Amino acid sequence: MATPTPPQPALLPPLLLLLSVTTGLVDATSVLGLGKVFTANMTGNIVFLGFAAVGTPGFTIAPYVIAIATFMLGAFVAGRTGRFHTNRPLRHWLLWSALIEAVLLWAAAILAIGFDPAALTPEWTLFAIIALTAVAMGYRNATIRQLKVPDLTTTVLTLTITGLAADSTLAGGSNPNWARRIAAVVAILLGAALGAVLVRFGLAVPLAVAGALILGGTIACTLHPDATRPLAG
Repeated sequence: MATPTPPQPALLPPLLLLLSVTTGLVDATSVLGLGKVFTANMTGNIVFLGFAAVGTPGFTIAPYVIAIATFMLGAFVAGRTGRFHTNRPLRHWLLWSALIEAVLLWAAAILAIGFDPAALTPEWTLFAIIALTAVAMGYRNATIRQLKVPDLTTTVLTLTITGLAADSTLAGGSNPNWARRIAAVVAILLGAALGAVLVRFGLAVPLAVAGALILGGTIACTLHPDATRPLAG
């Protein structure tokens, strides 16, 4: 007889919705301030890299290659970190992951103080901010992937929006997780809108706010009793 799967820790959905807000902040910073590059979502970068590869004006190869490569680096480190924390309390893994993300985003925020978004100069700062934020988001994506919470990836909404339509009662489905799916869309939307406003005060502001929300929100959520549960292998 199969062993029943234990329920998801109750702290995870609200935490992942908060992290979804920070994705909007990071994407607003990168798209609006770093020259049309994504550091949280790689699909757009692959498309833009294709544009750059054939010489489309306004697109250059280097930012997208750096974003993709450093995103993968972050995901690699997160994969190792998650496996290290197998069968250890969930709290330890979440706090460690939040600290890594926050430090990377704060480091990017410090660099952004001397960066000119209009001229994208100095160039080394542009590449450094892209790299730091992409490592943080790659780490985030791999961590969330290992947590396996349905419909809360915190960075990608394509399948979430697809599910809302394909699984709806009008399509003959049972509309599972509809509230969670809508909340995920709204969270990233709100984060992007807030990020677009904060970018007007400099790129450092949304990055600093994102880091603070990630670390502060994670600390608050790990006070939940479920945070003492071991991370399943």
